[in-house]
Amino acid sequence: MAEIKTTRTDADVHEFLLAATPARRREDGLRLAEIFRQVTGEEPAMWGPSMVGYGSYRYISPANPRTRGDWPKTGFSPRKSQLSIYGLKDLPEGAALLPRLGTYTEGAGCVYVKNLDQIDESVLRELIAIAWARGDDPDPLAS
Repeated sequence: MAEIKTTRTDADVHEFLLAATPARRREDGLRLAEIFRQVTGEEPAMWGPSMVGYGSYRYISPANPRTRGDWPKTGFSPRKSQLSIYGLKDLPEGAALLPRLGTYTEGAGCVYVKNLDQIDESVLRELIAIAWARGDDPDPLAS
C-alpha cells in the first residue's frame, strides 16, 4: 500500500516561521499561525520540511484507494513567492465560500495568496473552521 510521503515531524514550527524569507512572508506566516491557532484551538505541527499543519485526518486517495495516510486537516506554508494554504477547498462548503476570499489562485490541493492584505480575514477564518470540522475520508475498500 502506498503511503503519503509528507508526514508530521517534531521540527519547531516557530523556528521554521522565523526563518521564512522574504520578511513579508515571515510576517504573514506568523500572522497565519495566530489565525489558525485561534480558529482551531490547536497548536501547529510541521508536516515535512515546509508545511505548518493543524490536526490530522486519515486520507484515502480517490484516484488510488491504496494510497492513504495521515494529512493535516488544514495548514499553510510561507513559500518564497506566495503563501500556500491547504484544506480550504477540499470540502463542498469551503469550495462554495472560496470566491469570497479575495485575491488568490488555486493549485491542485491548495490556495495561493500573495499576501494577507489581499484576502478577507473573516472569510479565511470561516474556511479554516470548515476544514477543521472535517472527519476522515470514507474508506472505499471497506464493505
